[in-house]
Order: sequence, then C-alpha cells, then structure tokens
Amino acid sequence: MAFKMKFNNKNKPEDDEQMEAGQHNNPADGAEDHNPADGAQNEEQLSGLEKEVEDLKDALKESNDKYLRLVAEFDNFRKRNARERNELIKSAGEDVIKSLLDTVDDAERAEQQLEKSNDLEAFSQGVALIFAKLRNVLTAKGLKRMDSKGEDFNPELHEAITEIPAPSVEQSGKVIDEVQAGYCLNDKIIRHAKVVVGK
Repeated sequence: MAFKMKFNNKNKPEDDEQMEAGQHNNPADGAEDHNPADGAQNEEQLSGLEKEVEDLKDALKESNDKYLRLVAEFDNFRKRNARERNELIKSAGEDVIKSLLDTVDDAERAEQQLEKSNDLEAFSQGVALIFAKLRNVLTAKGLKRMDSKGEDFNPELHEAITEIPAPSVEQSGKVIDEVQAGYCLNDKIIRHAKVVVGK
C-alpha cells in the first residue's frame, strides 16, 4: 500500500504539469487561432458586398432618372391636353356659327327690303324661305325637333307645366298642347318639351 501511495504521489506532479499545460493551450482561456485563409475570405465577402452596394446605387439612380422623365412627360401631356381642351371649348360652336352666317345674311337682306318696300306678301315669302333654310342647316348639324302633341306624356321627354281636363277619355294622360318644343341633338335630349297634359 505504501508503494501505491508513493506511486500515486510520484505521478501527481506530472498530472498537475499536464493540467497546467492543458490550461495554457485551451482556446477557451483566451488563446486565438489566426488562420490566414479566414482573413482572405472576409476580404472577398466585403469586396462582394461593396460591389453589390454600388450596383444597387446605380440601379436606384437609373430608376430615379426614369421616374423624373416620366413625371416630366406626364406634366407636358397634362398641360397640352388642358390647352387643347380650352381651344376646343372656345371653338366648339365655330362650325355651327359659320353655317348660320348665310342665313343671317338672308335675314339682313330681307330686313333691308322691308324698309324699301311695303309688299308684305313678298316679305312673308322671304321670311318663310329664311326659316326653312335655318331649319335645314340645324337639321344637317344633327338637331331634331320632338313631336309631342298627341303623344303619351313621358317625363323623360316632356316637362308638364299644367294639367287640364282631357277633352276625351282617349286623350287622358296625353299631351294636349305644346307650349315650347323639345329638341334632340344627335339623339341626345338638349331641351325637354314644355307641354300641357290631359287628365
């Protein structure tokens, strides 16, 4: 037993030395391994990230340029469209007015003839011709007069200004008289007919 104890005591300092040596070589105690390959890899990754950032900056700049050009083009389009719309509004009736000028000339000539002559029959014929010409011009431009008298009352076409007792049962709910004619322009109602309705 004494030999064993001596043996154990003899080996104990060696174990301590090994433990001390192990403690000095333990990376967890603060020792670091420096691998040159890791540094090169980190530099390569950093270089790749910097290139990616530069690419993103270029793409952003290009997108901003495209956006600014698009905004400028849209603004020009908006201004041009507004200008054209204003010009169209100003000249919308020009074609109709030009086509009516001949009728106006005829009316002025008829007025001059009335001052020179007392021939009412000739004057009335001239006025009838002027009105016919005026109606033809307006019809050619798409104007159409509504035929309301004797028709069923339709609130989409007619504006009833009064109701009167119908002369007959058949005329109840129909237009008895037309106070003001209604008109359509290219099948669009531009003025409702003012009518008297039988009840």
